[in-house]
Amino acid sequence: ISDVVARGGHVMFVGTKRQAQDIVREEAQRAGQYYVVNRWLGGTLTNFQTIKKQIRRLRDLEQGAAEGDFENYTKKEQLLFSREREKLSRNLEGIKMMNRLPGALFIVDAKKEKIAIQEANRLGIPVVAIVDTNADPDPITVPIPGNDDAIRSVSLLTRVIADAVAEGLMARAGGGTASSVAVEEPLAEWERELLAGTEVPAVVVEDVAVVEDVAVVEDVAVVDE
Repeated sequence: ISDVVARGGHVMFVGTKRQAQDIVREEAQRAGQYYVVNRWLGGTLTNFQTIKKQIRRLRDLEQGAAEGDFENYTKKEQLLFSREREKLSRNLEGIKMMNRLPGALFIVDAKKEKIAIQEANRLGIPVVAIVDTNADPDPITVPIPGNDDAIRSVSLLTRVIADAVAEGLMARAGGGTASSVAVEEPLAEWERELLAGTEVPAVVVEDVAVVEDVAVVEDVAVVDE
């Protein structure tokens, strides 16, 4: 994750299950990355040109509403514009600033998000995912054994990934990556602002150890049931 970000790529956080939505949204926003928390639209990656048109439409509607461009339309037309904007925003809120495909995916539930994994595999995009006992780890580039139904486990793992993104931003700003790979793109202005207010915890290793303990215990509890 750190190397992908340090080379100029972005990470897409995907977690559409109800108990993970707020966690994924919060951590993705903290790291300044893309996210999908409501519904995975088929073709989000493999048919990105069509998705880009919908994103452009959403931006136009939001800009028009902010600048008062719809005031001369009838109330019925204004209502239709508002409903269209709300629908698009609900599905595209986390990717409306995405101009190109992400460099990697982080997925909370490998079984639920199988379509996203299939699209990423087809395009050669690496996938990091929490893999529970009911999921197939084979399509996952970096499977993380864990209980994707446990809020604490999901929260800790998602936070670790967000911290890895911050580490990648720092490596990019410093002229290298965690693997000493050359930087492909400079930091964008919003990323510099994010980096200025981001601190990477010094105890990431301890966090990972705790995550593994929590995941194993809760997985066993699920199997026993």
